[in-house]
Amino acid sequence: MSDQATRHNADFRSRVLIQTDDFDLGAEVAALRAADAGIGAVASFIGTVRDRNDGLGVSEMELEHYPGMTEKAIEAMVDEARRRFDIRGAVVIHRVGKLAPLDQVVLVAVSSAHRGDAFQACEFLMDYLKTQAPFWKKEVTPEGARWVDARVSDDRALARWGLASTNSAEAAGGAG
Repeated sequence: MSDQATRHNADFRSRVLIQTDDFDLGAEVAALRAADAGIGAVASFIGTVRDRNDGLGVSEMELEHYPGMTEKAIEAMVDEARRRFDIRGAVVIHRVGKLAPLDQVVLVAVSSAHRGDAFQACEFLMDYLKTQAPFWKKEVTPEGARWVDARVSDDRALARWGLASTNSAEAAGGAG
């Protein structure tokens, strides 16, 4: 890590929140950028509830987590992003509870001096969240409620970063 990256990391700010309430992208980005004139880029991602999954309509999604454990796991993900990329700050907000199509589910926002690190760190964190964060997702469809398994494509996305996951049924030896 360069001296410049070390100095930037000394000023590193992060926030991880698990909440039922919605979030405001503008307010979160403003807070991330506040009083840091060294920021030249902010990359963000917002995930929302779709009205279809695996060919079925989805009327509701419910997310569960283990309080305390989930936050610590996500904080470790942010620490790993900080080690890999020259970033100045990160915010991860993940909602839990019952959500409807169009609702916002997750926000990842990353600040850095340059766009490349911000884009990469944001994508890294989302790939990591999709496979490693301890959340359980249930969808309500016309056929009833069902728990949603991890996807092989999410495991592949994580593998791009040199990390392995065995969360999908295929990776765990199932039919997938």
